[in-house]
Amino acid sequence: MIVLRGGTVLTMDARRSVKRADVLVADGRIDRIGRFKTPRGAQVIDCAGRAVIPGLVQAHVHLCQVLFRNHADGLELLDWLSQRIWPFEAAHDARSLGFSARLGIAELLLGGTTAILDMATVRHTEAVLRAAEEGGIRYTGGKCLMDAGSGPLPEDTAPALREAEWLGRKWHGAAGGRIRWALCPRFVLSCSEKLLGEVRRLSEREGWLVHTHASENRAEVELVRKRTGQDNVAYFDRLGLCTPRTVLAHCVHLTPPEGRILARTGASAVHCPGANLKLASGLAPVPRLLENGVNVALGGDGAPCNNTLDAFHEMRLAATLHLPRFGPRSMPAAEVLAMATVRGARALGLAGEIGSIEPGKRADLAIVDLAAPHCQPAGPDLHATLVYCARASDVTDVLVDGRVVVRARKLLTLDAPKLAAAASAEARRIISNL
Repeated sequence: MIVLRGGTVLTMDARRSVKRADVLVADGRIDRIGRFKTPRGAQVIDCAGRAVIPGLVQAHVHLCQVLFRNHADGLELLDWLSQRIWPFEAAHDARSLGFSARLGIAELLLGGTTAILDMATVRHTEAVLRAAEEGGIRYTGGKCLMDAGSGPLPEDTAPALREAEWLGRKWHGAAGGRIRWALCPRFVLSCSEKLLGEVRRLSEREGWLVHTHASENRAEVELVRKRTGQDNVAYFDRLGLCTPRTVLAHCVHLTPPEGRILARTGASAVHCPGANLKLASGLAPVPRLLENGVNVALGGDGAPCNNTLDAFHEMRLAATLHLPRFGPRSMPAAEVLAMATVRGARALGLAGEIGSIEPGKRADLAIVDLAAPHCQPAGPDLHATLVYCARASDVTDVLVDGRVVVRARKLLTLDAPKLAAAASAEARRIISNL
């Protein structure tokens, strides 16, 4: 048992309640919120002057790309992929891929992100899954599927799908349910219609999420229209791939009918503002999507197209980028925090388990110190302080499944300083082979 004592709890429940309360964690779940006597033998974490928040959820990341941070700047999406990312991913061996995943997981957990939806590359996927198992993060993701287009990554359709199915059966539900499988066709331009049809059938049969990209870049959108005669989301819908199990990253250049498809089908969109800015892709119409009932989550995307996996950075961008177009009240701070918590949980199919601090839910929690000068003086709305002022470095403690994985700003599951010190040499080892 663990008691988080004396903090201010941002529950992110339906009322967005904020309480001065203690939180009791027992058997991996939130047992009680309020004032109570500390149970005998419980570990106590002092949260006085700190915010206790649900663990942050990033619903679109690429752990396989973390090792290539700072090596793919100054390009738009399609050139960035063909000239940098696809050759880099193809150069990975199992050692470098596991290293990349551990480096990313260390950054994510230290910054309060406890759950992710990841897209690996096409090979060595188990290296990422083993890193997630070791690191203690709540991981949903899978092997990237690509069977069309040029470059070093596309595989033959049938063996790629067989491997995805085999890995899913092996890993889905591993680590006490903390690791879950997702089917990850990269995007329309890299996937045959046959592959996408098989992905739909596997998703329906196994209940696995489908995690892909859609409408990120204008040139991509035009190529999809030329190839399929439809826009991205409309094409996915025609193939039966817009369902509550579908998560579409970016959704920058959506038409109004595509937005209505997302709302009607329950598919989730993932807003990645840092990546969309750095790749010059544009700004997704997030306020309009939210207003129309679309579930929108947040994600840092890949370290080479964002240079950070900091969820606080994404929240601040999401809260401010859209105001000139949609108005100063179009992105309330509490709802931006919801995109990084309860809405992210819904995208991952885990709304009943994580995303808010309520009795019975899994104890995925982060404690944030708001005493630093950049967070003071305190204002009346703690949601706003977290979204506009807080930083990843303000996170002091993190729990996943009731297990303390960060204590007093130190990661307990992986050696973060050692990973950081070795990262440049590991990146050179792989990139020098190109």
